[in-house]
Amino acid sequence: MIEELSRDVLGPLVGAVAYSAVGIVLMVLGYLVTDWLTPGKLGELIWTERNKNAAILLTSNVLGVGLIVVGAIWASEGGVVRGVVSTFVYGVIGLGAMAIAFLILDLLTPGKLGDILTEDELQPAVWVTAAMHVALGGVIAMALS
Repeated sequence: MIEELSRDVLGPLVGAVAYSAVGIVLMVLGYLVTDWLTPGKLGELIWTERNKNAAILLTSNVLGVGLIVVGAIWASEGGVVRGVVSTFVYGVIGLGAMAIAFLILDLLTPGKLGDILTEDELQPAVWVTAAMHVALGGVIAMALS
């Protein structure tokens, strides 16, 4: 009975907690990377100044990271520890890819994407950048499966 309880309840519970922790850590890292790539303080832009451009960009980053985490969990094999470690590694790779894609898009387009975030008017370039984040998260997630 205790063996069944451990296998059926405690094992999945430990996995859910561990994967949740990794997901939270990766989303915090995604926030920090986005904050680093953009001028000003992202939290202040979104929560104090209510800047829609910054909110759209951060939302796309969270969704992209979420897709990567889901894909890494889906593809993980070999127990919780191995799965959690591989999820973290793939998540960091995904964050790096999103940051590089942001910088490349910034080089290929007029103006500075980071500066556009601080504008009060809703900017179409932010939607393009957001789509790139979500799409790249999906690509990385599918590459894992």
